Amino acid sequence: MDFKACDRARLARDARFDGRFFIGVTTTGIYCRPVCPAPSPKTKNIRYFPSAAAAAEAGFRPCLRCRPEASPGTPAWLGSSSTVSRALKLIGESALDDSSVDDLAERLGIGSRHLRRLFLRYLGATPVAVAQTRRVHFAKKLIDETSLPMTQVAMASGFGSVRRFNATFRELYGRSPRELRNGHARAAEAGVYTFRLGYRPPYDWESLIEFLAARAIPGVEFVTPLEYRRTISMDGHAGSIAVRPVAGKNNLDLQIRYPGAAALFRIVERVRRIFDLGADPAEIDRCLKRDTSLKSLIIERPGVRVPGCFDPFEMSVRAILGQQISVKGASTLAGRIVEKFGTACDAGRLFPSPETLAEADFAAIGLTTQRARTIRELARAVATRQMRFDSSLDVDAFEEKITQISGIGPWTAQYIAMRLGEPDAFPAGDLHLRRVPGESDAWRPWRAYAAFYIWRGSK
Repeated sequence: MDFKACDRARLARDARFDGRFFIGVTTTGIYCRPVCPAPSPKTKNIRYFPSAAAAAEAGFRPCLRCRPEASPGTPAWLGSSSTVSRALKLIGESALDDSSVDDLAERLGIGSRHLRRLFLRYLGATPVAVAQTRRVHFAKKLIDETSLPMTQVAMASGFGSVRRFNATFRELYGRSPRELRNGHARAAEAGVYTFRLGYRPPYDWESLIEFLAARAIPGVEFVTPLEYRRTISMDGHAGSIAVRPVAGKNNLDLQIRYPGAAALFRIVERVRRIFDLGADPAEIDRCLKRDTSLKSLIIERPGVRVPGCFDPFEMSVRAILGQQISVKGASTLAGRIVEKFGTACDAGRLFPSPETLAEADFAAIGLTTQRARTIRELARAVATRQMRFDSSLDVDAFEEKITQISGIGPWTAQYIAMRLGEPDAFPAGDLHLRRVPGESDAWRPWRAYAAFYIWRGSK
């Protein structure tokens, strides 16, 4: 890490660096975010860490004032290859809650020792330490931002037992979880949870919400310029989410309505993926601005994000429907599928499961024979776990796998990968992208962002 650069960002309290590194203060034993409002300590008493897990591993405890758990998180671009970022995504999907590091490494196609070496090199901590820090940070958010009983906080954040939960917090914070709450939790009705999710500025909310609105599935997604709402289904339970920007703050407000707390961590991670909250605009723009054909687009609309998705299967079906027809026409067809095969819930309708669409008769929907066959093939592959959308494959391997399904070509495969959060996915055959004079290899590893800047500029 560049000590001088980190020092400048710390002294300036620059929000663009929030989550890119953490500050350990040797005189207090506390680690902070670069934006911490506390008086700046002397430089000689400072240590810099590439991740919160590294600071915790070095014996520092989280700051109660700037709340490291509220930062945008360690950017997924860390690492010289996609291995570290894919591993981080899998950990964010709770891959280490019930499995070992050996299992995680096997899913990534490498040895566990090599995976540990990569994590130590780029994050300064082991995969287990990273997962543990994420659990602690999410538990702290639940303590501060919900009124959940502590037993449910422990279970929702992935701790195996309440005893382990209490012991971890006493070790890290020097007090019990109940003492940390101290009566400041938000009161809310049962099954309703509200979170503040941070991001690094700038953030082009308008571009992202316009993209989601144009492709919203009737009955499932409800989008206005200032809100994104949708139904969700996890672990056999139905619920909904609502996301709004917070005026004057680098945050989004997330409200979750869901009957159980156990799935909260996964729901929050999926929402972060929809809104690409882990992106680092400074790093992305620094690379893309080298191309003069992109520089003006970035200056005009800084902070463009790559819209993600909540349900990869649902989004993939929507992508198949959009092949060779208008965006509006594809949304209409998606709405028909939801109306015929989906199920009703309090907040609207749930998108049908892979098992339901695997044997569905689309004759009355208006789909071509080939589109219907492609959706059924994809649904069967997902239902039997032959096709997984879990970040275990890199972009090229994912394209090779999904294009084995008839009717899915390279463009659709790369588009799906983009929406799954792969920053270098790039549908090279796209008409608008072919018209740009720049050389796409120069945009690596941010070609997905280059594509969205170009699509945004072609309107």
